[in-house]
Amino acid sequence: MLNGTIPPNAFSNLPNLQRLYMDHNHFHGHIPASLGNASNLIMIVLGANPFSGIVPQEVGELTSLNLLVLTDTLVGAKEPKDWEFITALTNCSQLEVLIFANCEFSGTLPDSLSSLSTSLKYLSLSENAISGSIPKDIGNLFNLQVLDLADNSFTGNLPSSLARLKILQKFYASDNSITGPVPWEIGNLTDLVSLYLRSNAFSGRLPSTLANLTMLSELYLANNNFVGPIPSGLFNISTPSIGLDLSYNSLEGSIPQEIGNLKSLVEFHAESNKLSGEIPAALGDCQGLRYLYLQNNILTGNITGHLSQLKSLEIFDLSSNNLSGQIPKFLGNLTMLSYLNLSFNNFMGEVPTFGVFANATAISIQHNGKLCGGIPVMHLPPCPFHLPKNKHKLLVIPIVTSLVGTLIILALLYKLLTWHTRNKVSNPSTTTMQGHPLISYSQLVKATDYFSATNLLGSGSFGSVYKGELDGQAGESTNFVAVKVLKLQTPGAVKSFVAECDALRNLRHRNLVKIVTICLSIDHNGNDFKAIVYDFMPNGSLEGWLHPDTDGQMQQRLLNLIERVSILLDVAFALDYLHCHGPAPVIHCDIKSSNVLLDDDMVAHVGDFGLAKILVEESATVQQSASSMVFKGTIGYAAPRVWCWKYGINEWRHLQLRNSCVRNGNW
Repeated sequence: MLNGTIPPNAFSNLPNLQRLYMDHNHFHGHIPASLGNASNLIMIVLGANPFSGIVPQEVGELTSLNLLVLTDTLVGAKEPKDWEFITALTNCSQLEVLIFANCEFSGTLPDSLSSLSTSLKYLSLSENAISGSIPKDIGNLFNLQVLDLADNSFTGNLPSSLARLKILQKFYASDNSITGPVPWEIGNLTDLVSLYLRSNAFSGRLPSTLANLTMLSELYLANNNFVGPIPSGLFNISTPSIGLDLSYNSLEGSIPQEIGNLKSLVEFHAESNKLSGEIPAALGDCQGLRYLYLQNNILTGNITGHLSQLKSLEIFDLSSNNLSGQIPKFLGNLTMLSYLNLSFNNFMGEVPTFGVFANATAISIQHNGKLCGGIPVMHLPPCPFHLPKNKHKLLVIPIVTSLVGTLIILALLYKLLTWHTRNKVSNPSTTTMQGHPLISYSQLVKATDYFSATNLLGSGSFGSVYKGELDGQAGESTNFVAVKVLKLQTPGAVKSFVAECDALRNLRHRNLVKIVTICLSIDHNGNDFKAIVYDFMPNGSLEGWLHPDTDGQMQQRLLNLIERVSILLDVAFALDYLHCHGPAPVIHCDIKSSNVLLDDDMVAHVGDFGLAKILVEESATVQQSASSMVFKGTIGYAAPRVWCWKYGINEWRHLQLRNSCVRNGNW
């Protein structure tokens, strides 16, 4: 990787240079004005460098220029004079690609942007701080295929001249402050495939002309101020649709039956609106649907049986509506379903005990009031057992019959639960992180400030842990996370990563560190990158409380007896769940105070499953989730045969304020 500055006269004597690629280095300083002397340049790629300053106007002398990319630099503009290079670029009649994403551009776009070459196909100014209105004559760039203005501070209305971009395929304007209605002329963009307008201040009704966008596969309109009904024509899309997001608006009326036309719809968000009526039966025709969010509306009626056709459904949220009737048993037959939220409705009757209903952490049914049955950990009242009334029979007969019937039901329930547990072990779920959000390497780089030392929380044999800030979804605040970056060059690190994913993907308990997601990607150097993202624990590890640093930078606080006992109970609950109540028994293998983390409320969470073992009950063997080593765990906590030894050592140390390791031959 190269670094340093580019000499001011570096390009003074390179008239035959045609392609310049200097991206993904550590070059800094200004882009030299001598670049304009390389008069035959066709392509310039300077991205992913800490260049600063402004774009020299001399680039306008490169009349053969076809592509200019400055992504991920510190180059920018603040004053109108800093934007003069745009006017200069109007001389580049062959320019097709112009990308200034994730730089330091601010202020208002000059009107001369609309006078760039009509050959321009790709224009990206995303992830800057540009304000003011989108140039009103942007439609002059009639050959644009991609227009990306997302993540800026644009205001005003969408210009009606957008309708002249007849071959535009992708338009991104999310995360701005654009106001007013979406112009009806948007329906003229009949080649549009992706339309992102979420997180703005749009208002009014959704234009019916959206029905003209028959090539659309992605439509994201969330977090705006749209009102009125959902246009039924919106679902007359002939191509496979990937995502449709109408959430966090004020849309009213029912969900149109025409939604069944979207056979390949993968994700449908309509939560946090004012939608009413019943769930349309036609929704069951969307058999590719994996994520369905309808919470926080005023939907009524039952859950239609047509939804039993959604065999790919993974997440289903109907919470905070006015739905009623019984919870349909077919939901337990949806084998891919990993999260179901039916809370805050008016459901009644028996809760099934199989499928997703067998995992108390995968469902939410609180605040329904008239439910019964379910698995024991739900603590629901038993369902009434009705016997025929007969006044002429002796009292002993119905009593005996009731007892016998109850024993039969319990025996059947035990058999069902035993079969279900064995079935889950013999048919383990796939290695995908179902129900977890996707996250990219770039998001983690941004969240941790390029994995800076100031965000480093700690480092171990297999990885380093950083504090990060992920931008929340619409309407949510910033999320603080802990990012464990694997040291892939360390032997056993990859197996530790697989072990942790295997152990945590199906585990859900209040005293286990929650895994937010994983990232399998390539870093800026082209190397493999693997990371696990967890919930951030603000109060650090139990180790830090038992043996705090005495450098004077933090005020020392001691745990009182109640807090110590509470933490020990939390760890015990976690181990009880891991050993006895999870999808399959899991042995942690490294319980120690540094692996016990404390949240805001001083609730303990067990973490670091890199050495975990999964016990296969039917064969009475232990499945090694980590690499085979002679010794596993931490000296002083590991015992040869007794897995509970580690918890006991941790408890003794916790109450005695002493280290568990042998020192100078003495305990």
